[in-house]
Amino acid sequence: MIKSIIYFILLIVFTLSSCKQMAQNNTKYNKLNADERNVIINKGTEAPFKNEYFNFKGKGTYLCKQCYTPLFLSDNKFDSGCGWPSFDEEIPQSLLKTTDADGLRTEITCKKCGAHIGHVFLGEEFTAKNTRHCANSISLLFMKEKSDSVHDTAIFASGCFWGTEYYFQKLEGVISTQVGYTGGLTSNPTYKEVCAGNTGHLEAVKVVFDSSKIDYEKVCKYFFETHDFTQTNGQGPDIGEQYLSAIFYTSMEQKKIAEKIINILIEKNYKVATMLIPAKPFWPAEEYHQDYYINKGSTPYCHIYTKIF
Repeated sequence: MIKSIIYFILLIVFTLSSCKQMAQNNTKYNKLNADERNVIINKGTEAPFKNEYFNFKGKGTYLCKQCYTPLFLSDNKFDSGCGWPSFDEEIPQSLLKTTDADGLRTEITCKKCGAHIGHVFLGEEFTAKNTRHCANSISLLFMKEKSDSVHDTAIFASGCFWGTEYYFQKLEGVISTQVGYTGGLTSNPTYKEVCAGNTGHLEAVKVVFDSSKIDYEKVCKYFFETHDFTQTNGQGPDIGEQYLSAIFYTSMEQKKIAEKIINILIEKNYKVATMLIPAKPFWPAEEYHQDYYINKGSTPYCHIYTKIF
């Protein structure tokens, strides 16, 4: 009897452990190129002084490149002269600190995904906090603060960008739209390359709107009402990675709003497949893709407006 109880307890523990491991393995992370993998996965170090954020002065938040977890605020960035971006404080509970393989330094990794960020040093007296997080730029992704301008930008992917643009051009308050490619690994991709599925890019639309006439929440809700956000393999008859549903948020405020809307949809019993991804370089599509349905004088075949909110 006692052996049976012990066996049963061990079985439960093993099952829970396995489920946890499966959940971790199924976590969707950003795709990394060879240089990013060398640092983030293999714990390499990028060259000093020539990296992206060493001398960068922007105001906003630095995220983990692999899983988008916020790690540092720009207010805590300072110039240490070391050749890499330096921060005297991390966002609480965002980093793990462990003794490096050399036994001398302390490595910092993303607490959520384990990505190698760099090292932390104490007692150098660069700032009053007496701490320097020395980070690899290639391990980070910068998210700017929300602008005070009445012109705001949103980037959405919802299948064929012809149909996505068509509906946003009809929305009151929208100033301009542009179709293009984003979210992938290559620069200046062509339509042929994206359709081949080798670039990691999604077909997307950059929407510039007047925030004094329409706010981001309404724009975001309209995005969900103009495509099937529950489809996991594309949009309508267009199947493939480049046709997936995604919101590329340009600020942490946009991310919070999008998460709120997704939670509303989940409460309405929708299975939301839409991904939330920090905005990446947006590459305009070829000219013949711009204003496609306006120029053709027809309507989309795979997008339809459905009132939800």
